[in-house]
Amino acid sequence: MDTSEGESDGKEYPCLIRATDGKEVKLSTHVLPGELDKFHAAYGALLKSSMPALRKRDKKREKEHTERVARVKKRMTVPVVIEGSKRGAGRRKRQRRIKAALKQEESRKKYEEREQAKTKTQSP
Repeated sequence: MDTSEGESDGKEYPCLIRATDGKEVKLSTHVLPGELDKFHAAYGALLKSSMPALRKRDKKREKEHTERVARVKKRMTVPVVIEGSKRGAGRRKRQRRIKAALKQEESRKKYEEREQAKTKTQSP
């Protein structure tokens, strides 16, 4: 059979579509190329109607989350100033700031370890 690449036989072949629910129900259909767009539109509408649990993304909530993460990262970089007297009126304030500085240092170390782990997994 000698056919050149420029020639086409002019035939349009139907597309075979198969679907199953994963258990018992199996469906198949032939779709002609001229009706493919119509089929895709109907199939998309069917999928959307059968999946009511899918929701649009809540962009407002995502934005709030990213802003919160940015604030936490910024707070991690700002050093905690330890001031107040060791004894007397400012003692509790000083103890809270020392505790906050230790917590900040611990979270900074955890963050650096996570970043190192990410770079190790991405580098190969």
